[in-house]
Amino acid sequence: MSELALKPDHRIADRGGPTRVTRARQNRGRMADLSGRFAEESVARLLEGRGLQILHQRWRGKAGEIDMILRDGNCFVFVEVKQSRSHEEAAGRLLRSQQIRICNAALEFCATQPEGLNSEMRFDAALVDSLGRIDILENAFGDCFA
Repeated sequence: MSELALKPDHRIADRGGPTRVTRARQNRGRMADLSGRFAEESVARLLEGRGLQILHQRWRGKAGEIDMILRDGNCFVFVEVKQSRSHEEAAGRLLRSQQIRICNAALEFCATQPEGLNSEMRFDAALVDSLGRIDILENAFGDCFA
């Protein structure tokens, strides 16, 4: 059996040995997290400026996480923020499985509210491109209850 000389930044997952994440990958992960948080904050400021009230950011329930929950009059607005090079690429990252997860999490949230599941709900997508431009798609996936 030959010994392998591994550098600390390498990983071999297929041999059952310890898995190590490279520094480059860790840095990409940190940058993506910071970039995502910045995009979410930018979207929050924009929506507040439009008169919506922020109730929660990164709300987490058993069904999953919702980036933002806002109030627009009597309506709860659930917003998923997607960031990419272009608005088109960002929209392509909002998968049907995510939409279903967000809808289930929204139901879980509304069940805790006084009107319960009779609450008025809207599902928006906030698309952020590489220049920080924001496109809000109202009722982007409200068909999850159809």
